[in-house]
Amino acid sequence: MIFKPEKYNIPDKRVEPFIDPEEIWGYIESTKNPSVEEVNQIIDKSLNKQRLNLREVAVLINADSPDLVEQIKNGARELKEKVYGNRIVLFAPLYIGNKCMNNCLYCGFRTSNQEAIRRTLSDDEIIKEIEALEDNGQKRLILVYGEHKQYNAEYIAHTVKLAYNVKKGNGEIRRVNINAAPLDTEGFRTVHAAGIGTYQIFQETYHPETYNKYHVSGPKSNFEYRLTSLDRAQEAGIDDVGIGALFGLYDWRYEVLALVRHTNHFEACYNVGPHTISFPRIKDASGLAIDDKYLVNDEDFTKIVAILRLAVPYTGMILTARESAQVRDEVISFGVSQIDGGTKLELGAYSASLNEKQNLNKEQFAINDNRSLNEIIDELISKGFLPSFCTACYRLGRTGEHFMEFSVPGFIKRYCTPNAILTLTEYIVDYAPEETAKKAWKLIEKEIEELKDFRNVDELRKRVEMIKNGKRDLYF
Repeated sequence: MIFKPEKYNIPDKRVEPFIDPEEIWGYIESTKNPSVEEVNQIIDKSLNKQRLNLREVAVLINADSPDLVEQIKNGARELKEKVYGNRIVLFAPLYIGNKCMNNCLYCGFRTSNQEAIRRTLSDDEIIKEIEALEDNGQKRLILVYGEHKQYNAEYIAHTVKLAYNVKKGNGEIRRVNINAAPLDTEGFRTVHAAGIGTYQIFQETYHPETYNKYHVSGPKSNFEYRLTSLDRAQEAGIDDVGIGALFGLYDWRYEVLALVRHTNHFEACYNVGPHTISFPRIKDASGLAIDDKYLVNDEDFTKIVAILRLAVPYTGMILTARESAQVRDEVISFGVSQIDGGTKLELGAYSASLNEKQNLNKEQFAINDNRSLNEIIDELISKGFLPSFCTACYRLGRTGEHFMEFSVPGFIKRYCTPNAILTLTEYIVDYAPEETAKKAWKLIEKEIEELKDFRNVDELRKRVEMIKNGKRDLYF
């Protein structure tokens, strides 16, 4: 693919596109009908915490017999336990505004959708939304914006600072991630200075022809500018970036390899992979206008999650409430490390009264897991998972390349499990109903007992007691 910045009016010429559809399809076509031995060798390589190359990922994609798919899932399950333990990180999305200049045929925010009522939350409304989220125990947010000139770098930075300053009771937001439009390098620097966590930009589809088909007009119609956007973020100092593809626009096999290709690009250029990978599936949206040729069924979707976990061992994988509780519960065990809970996508929905909720805008996409945050936490605990609101790494500088260095020797278990215990203790004391609290205390005691090799286990117990007595925000 020849890059012509003058054609696309790209002001920053230091980065170039890196997706070659012919290369990706070449790997897929040349690895069909893999042997059982080859698949097992690749799984073993991943279990030794070695990154898979594109050919190896293509082999897993083409391993389609039920027995091989089950082996892939079992390998992913074992790998996830090795790298992440049983932690599941929780967060909530907060939609700030649905104004948008793009006409993306799969999105409820599209400019041609006449049903959408365009609005942006005021500062007072944002504060009320965050207070409502804090009342439920949330500590981690991702702020979501349409692509509009109003939502520029200065505005995004303003809302980030606003979020960090909202305190209600023992509630506070300790990590603000961003899902917004691409910025130029200076814009990313402005947002970075506000103290953001991860900046997410999803390519939606990595197939240029399909991309052009669904992105009819607006700034987002520029495939190359969006593809290289997170390179500019890296250059601006944001070393925690999140990538993703919207499965259902094009062949899922291609998109999986393209996500891995994007990961390879970051590692080659910046010595660090993406902090997170997301893989939303096409769901109902207001004004949805796509064909169903590439829609992904549950069977293929769960395989996608397992393959990505094996392909990129150290990258956080995010699954949103677009998926049903049943699907989420399945893939948590072998791939996903972060989920949202108690999600509301309509503007102003977290703080709205019952009557007000009946008059809210239709959300950008339909959600299929309507459980409250506590219902999700309760179920995670019942299944032996450790809910976590931890934000320690980001606040101690263990991000980007440094995070990769720490994660390789197993620091995630040494630090993340204790910190998850401390944040769960806060949740129990401040927000949990009695029945959930009983389960959670039992889980915490079990987790502490299993940390006998943790050099500060006595200090961990001490800090749990400190939280019971009113201290907050303790971490290792």
